[in-house]
Amino acid sequence: MRFFRLLIVALALGALSACSTTGVDALSVRTPAPLPSEKYASIVVDGNTGRTIYQVDAGAPRYPASLTKMMTLYMLYEALSAGRVSMATEIPVSRHAATRPPSKLGLKAGSTVDVRTAINALSVKSANDVAAAVGEYLGGDEERFAAMMTAKARSIGMTGTVFRNASGLPDDAQRTTARDMALLGLALQKRFPQYFGNFSQRSFAYRGRTIKGHNRLIGSVEGVDGIKTGYIRASGFNVVTSVGRRGKRLIVVVMGGKTARERDAHVTELIERFLPSGNRRSAPVNTGIVVQPTALPPLDDDDLPGVSAAAPDVPLDVPPAGAVPVEVGDGVIVAQ
Repeated sequence: MRFFRLLIVALALGALSACSTTGVDALSVRTPAPLPSEKYASIVVDGNTGRTIYQVDAGAPRYPASLTKMMTLYMLYEALSAGRVSMATEIPVSRHAATRPPSKLGLKAGSTVDVRTAINALSVKSANDVAAAVGEYLGGDEERFAAMMTAKARSIGMTGTVFRNASGLPDDAQRTTARDMALLGLALQKRFPQYFGNFSQRSFAYRGRTIKGHNRLIGSVEGVDGIKTGYIRASGFNVVTSVGRRGKRLIVVVMGGKTARERDAHVTELIERFLPSGNRRSAPVNTGIVVQPTALPPLDDDDLPGVSAAAPDVPLDVPPAGAVPVEVGDGVIVAQ
């Protein structure tokens, strides 16, 4: 709990409308231009300290889309760590789970899926049918599981997040913030290092087929090792990205891209600004903004008040077509 409380304080104190270069005490730097979208939000967090380096509307309510599955996996990893399930545990597939729209693995009602395959399908394929099956298995039903996810979010400091399902499929009441998603990415990385490598997979084998993933940053940007993409029409294109270079690490969250290509280019721009590749170092450019990094105060476990499990009352403008599937690429994709 001490680690998570330190992260909460770091993110709260470091939420500044400006930026500093990783490892530099005080610099004026050119801030990358935000994406031209009302759905846009972003944050860059030092993965070693939890300090916020850069943010734009990081506390504003947004739809998580399939970033939701990060918490579904968090809950599954907790069950594995506690011995409540094993990698070989077979998860039943209900009719409700089997009929979830794409992206999906194509499970049949009455069948089962083992936990190892479920983890691969959630991490790589972002399978909505698998997410629903996991939620039903761990929570009894998906609605109760979503309440459990929200309570878990509160316990690790995600104060602006409400989950309504296990997949991220459209629901007007499901919401999060870029800051909360960064905190969840950090929590997954720090608490479950033995499982975090699943997010770096680009494909996995399933019943003689090779199932490919959606995250094109993996393998194309130096140091990127996950973690999760997301899309519904109401959210735009979202991603949480983990990147490490020369002992330094960032968590980069971008939400609300108009296309996956635009989103990925912006993430790459943020990475190269705050964690340049190679041995070169970005020269500071005077923009009139000077930021002092926020130091973490020493804390004991009792120094912070308890986090309420009650959902905050956060207003969210709901686009009228938010729950309507759209044609993307070679199929109907409503959450990926």
